Formats: sequence, C-alpha cells, structure tokens
Amino acid sequence: MRTNTRLHKNRSIFHWLGDHWFVTFLVIYGLWVFVPFLAPVFMQLEWTGAGNAIYFIYSFFCHQLPERSFFFFGDKTMYSLAEVQAAWHDKTNPMILRRFIGNETMGWKVAWSDRMISFYTSVWFFAVLWYPFRRRVKTLGWLGFVLLLLPLIMDGSTHMLSDLAGIGQGFRDDNQWLAMLTNDSLPATFYAGDALGSFNSLMRFVTGLLAGLGIVWLAFPYMVQTQALNQELEKYDYGKIIDQIKGQDPRSSGG
Repeated sequence: MRTNTRLHKNRSIFHWLGDHWFVTFLVIYGLWVFVPFLAPVFMQLEWTGAGNAIYFIYSFFCHQLPERSFFFFGDKTMYSLAEVQAAWHDKTNPMILRRFIGNETMGWKVAWSDRMISFYTSVWFFAVLWYPFRRRVKTLGWLGFVLLLLPLIMDGSTHMLSDLAGIGQGFRDDNQWLAMLTNDSLPATFYAGDALGSFNSLMRFVTGLLAGLGIVWLAFPYMVQTQALNQELEKYDYGKIIDQIKGQDPRSSGG
C-alpha cells in the first residue's frame, strides 16, 4: 500500500508539473536570471556577504568582466577598460579584472555580463510574449533556429579569439576592420571598446536577443504539443482497464 501511495504521489507531482510547466519555468528560471541584479543592490545596502555570495556563485557561469558589465548606483552605466584599470589594477589579465565588482563611486556591477543579460533575460521575456499566442505560433524549423543562433556564435567566438591577444589588445577592441568597411563614417567611440553604444556592446545585445528568440520559438511549441499529448493520454485510465481485464470471467470468452 505504501508503494502504491508513493507512486500515486509521484504521479500527481508529475501531472501537476506537466499542467503547470510554464509557471514553473517562469519562477525557477526567472530566479536564476534575475538574482544577479540583486548583487549591486545588496552591495549598495552594505549587505556585502549576500552580494559577494551572488558574485561568487555566478562567476562559474559568466566571465563577469567589468568593462563588459552594467553598473548600478554609480556615475556611469558602463565603464571603459582604462577606467576599470585605473580603479582596480592596471592589468589585462581577465582573471584579475573579473574580480573588480565596483566601489562606492563607480557603483556595483551586475553579476551577469551584458551578453548574458541579453541572452538569458530575452529567453524569459520572449516566453512571456509567446504564451498568449501559443496556439497560433508554429514551431521554428531547425534551419531558422541555426540562423538565429549563428550570430551569437560568430560574435562570441571572434571575441574569444580577440581576447587571446590580451584584453584590450585584440582586433575586436578597436574594430579597425569595421572602420575600413564603413570608411570611418561613424564616431570613434562606436568602433573602440565595449562601452554602451559601441559596436561590441550593440552586437552582444542583438545576438543575445536573436538567440533567445530562437530558443523560445523552437522549444516552447514542442512543450505545448507534449502537454496536449499528455492530456489525451490522461483520458485513458489504464488502472481501470487492467482491473476490468482481471475481473472478466474467462468462461465468457467462449471456447
């Protein structure tokens, strides 16, 4: 009886999760995505233990380079590499730079980099936008998914290759190739660095947005289809069918 009770409870839990998977996603994934925004808030409130704990935990999932991060409660929303080096250490070692979380003057950085903010939060927001139209939106094809994901892969990989030359010294730091293509028609601040409004910052935002859209558009319609299939299966109470088979009189089958 205890085994049957446990199986019934487990089945009920899985049924509940299946029926409420979207709310479960919004809550659990939402906590994962938005907790890094609390790090600068906690630091500003002088809850340094809680703030540092968030920076530490999320450092395993994000490089947290300060020149590619947003800051709260300071003079600027983003700071250049030179400004970070002047306030922290005049180093190009990313393992040293990433440890800078801010100060009372510059404010405190979010525990996500700008790319992670764009990518992770866009999945959550696109899911919210998708839900009211879930019955109408068709599943994105794999080719479309690849096309939406490809810009993020290209931007991220070129940044990684550029950083091998040293932070602030690679081809994605000055983007001279882009300046040549555009005949220097844009302000110098657009080509160089990672600050808000620069080419690098814009690309991290746009490519993260496209990738988030691709994930929601591909995966979430499948979730709706799976939920509909489960609801159809629930119409059949297999336990009752088995009891009916066992209760049948063998003599009634003839022979």
